Amino acid sequence: MPYQISEDNEYSSSMISDFARRTSSFSPTQPVLLSGDRVLVAVSGGPDSVALLHVLHELRDELGLHLEAAHLQHGIRGEESKEDARLVAALAGKLGLAFHLKEIDLPGLRSRAGKGNLEALARQQRYQFFAQIARRQGLNKIATAHTQDDQAETMLMWLLRGAGRNGLGGMTPAQTLLTSGDDLADRCEIVRPFLETTKADILEFLRQRQIDYRIDATNRDTRLLRNWIRLELLPQLRERLDGRIAARLAGQAAMLRDEQAVLEQVAQAELEKCRRGDGLDRGILLRQPVALQRLMLRRWIEEVRGTLRGIEFAHVEALGGLAANGPAQGRIGIPGGWELHREYDLLRLVKGTRQRQPICYLYPVTLCEPLSIPEAAVSLLPEPLLPPVGVQPANSMEALFDADELPQPLAVQNFRNGDRFAPVGMDGHKKVKELFIDRKIALSERAKLPILIGAEQILWIPGHGRSRIALVTPASRAIIRIKVVPLGT
Repeated sequence: MPYQISEDNEYSSSMISDFARRTSSFSPTQPVLLSGDRVLVAVSGGPDSVALLHVLHELRDELGLHLEAAHLQHGIRGEESKEDARLVAALAGKLGLAFHLKEIDLPGLRSRAGKGNLEALARQQRYQFFAQIARRQGLNKIATAHTQDDQAETMLMWLLRGAGRNGLGGMTPAQTLLTSGDDLADRCEIVRPFLETTKADILEFLRQRQIDYRIDATNRDTRLLRNWIRLELLPQLRERLDGRIAARLAGQAAMLRDEQAVLEQVAQAELEKCRRGDGLDRGILLRQPVALQRLMLRRWIEEVRGTLRGIEFAHVEALGGLAANGPAQGRIGIPGGWELHREYDLLRLVKGTRQRQPICYLYPVTLCEPLSIPEAAVSLLPEPLLPPVGVQPANSMEALFDADELPQPLAVQNFRNGDRFAPVGMDGHKKVKELFIDRKIALSERAKLPILIGAEQILWIPGHGRSRIALVTPASRAIIRIKVVPLGT
């Protein structure tokens, strides 16, 4: 059917007016399109996207928009796919818009990858393509034609799959575009101007305007969950209830999104109270209700990891389980090569620790100059004192030694399995590992702590323990004071 515009068509004009009111910067709700926006319209050739392109084109002057169109040909349906691309190209040309086309072999891509859902891969390829075009052309928004009916299908799909509020909230009118491997994609926003528009209204608009479009035959395949929901479940619900089921489901999704936004604010506020350095205080986290713990963990993961891609409910539950009931020095992996470490009452997210080489260092010590220990981020500062000494160490990061009794050679090293020392005030020896356990020193910290040794005997573990070797007595003729201070002090 040829493209025609009938200005006196009351129904079409009404739809255009309603759409303009929802999308313009004068809307009482948050607008998805603002004057001056440069918009890439994603056009598949189907009725929804064709209608979206026509509506935006008619409103481009009123809304102050710059428009371009894009189509990704997936190579799934052979000649039919090529016909889709030709229709979109012809439409963009008739409207005088720049058109961007990319052809891929989606089945081949999946075959080479050896895994993956075809629909998910198609979506990833589409949005990567749109992001590339938007960046290249200096476009700040990507408009897709998701409708109220699509929203209802999405909500039902996630409900059947067992999603939480985020999933049941469905699609948002606008969201930041995130695509793997595209570090500039976050500068572009996906907008869905038709999210309050019904499929029936769109089809009536196209019928009255006599606008041609394409039908994707794969959308009739009820083996796919979304198609089954659209073609079988929703019609039965409409028959059993009424024709407004899609609107009610979409409204429910919007309500859940609003409630989720409030909960996210609460979770962020509580998360701030949990922070301890680069980690979280386990005790404070566990004092929150379990539902709030989950939200706090998700926000923390997204903050540290940069994205929640690949993070499912089971991962968050496993992290919560480690925090609540796991071993005091436990760890658990999550997608992307990250690990959650529980270090007694501290929780930390760490990248790729299993692939890292263990820390191991050994530095000779001379008593006449400072020594920097970068692995521990500290410096060792020796200072000779004249006897008799009437001072005591200011804190556990200082120690006094009888210089004549110090066993040589002196060195600083980090912890080794099997290390033992002879603590002051205790008969016999104690395993350094047991000292660390008693003091709840995390595994990650144990590996970095400097230990002063002499003739392979442990003399001092700064901050944690002093051996009986080379203690200062009234008979000491030469005394060395050693301080450990942060590097650069």
